[in-house]
Amino acid sequence: FVNGKFCKDPKFVTVDDFFKSGLNKAGTPNEKTGSVVTLVNVNQIPGLNTLGISIVRIDYAVNGQNPPHTHPRASEILYVAHGTLLVGFVTSNPENRLFSKVLNEGDVFVFPEGLVHFQANVGKYPAVAFAGLSSQNPGAIVIADTVFGSNPPIQPNVLAKAFQLDTRTVMDLQAKFKK
Repeated sequence: FVNGKFCKDPKFVTVDDFFKSGLNKAGTPNEKTGSVVTLVNVNQIPGLNTLGISIVRIDYAVNGQNPPHTHPRASEILYVAHGTLLVGFVTSNPENRLFSKVLNEGDVFVFPEGLVHFQANVGKYPAVAFAGLSSQNPGAIVIADTVFGSNPPIQPNVLAKAFQLDTRTVMDLQAKFKK
């Protein structure tokens, strides 16, 4: 095992271990966020094992977003192929400084490893972006899903205090994010 994956015996490696087609095809954004991420990591291309890279395609509906999330094992570089995106990341405590910019077709933006970041389609048409990540398996922690959709749920009084909300609001949020 290297990075959690078996290294394939070189005698059995084929060209298909280094190939994946279909990134030119749009995904269907989901109703919840208005976006869909098409992954191409070591699980889709075994030849990425140990190379420290992966790529994704993100399709955004009008007003869609890739909600606040983090990649615990990768930095990300995002390229806007079509549309207009508001993007940003927040530095860690104590500053919690927001770095944000509106990107247009052809623009590129970098999200440092581990920082909470987002993208939102602020244009009048669907948008498409491609992102390179510095890991064969970057992981993704979507903040709202993780905090309000944990299994089992985090005690509502803990989240109420952390987010300065009443317990009923937290319970309502947990019900929305329950899988």
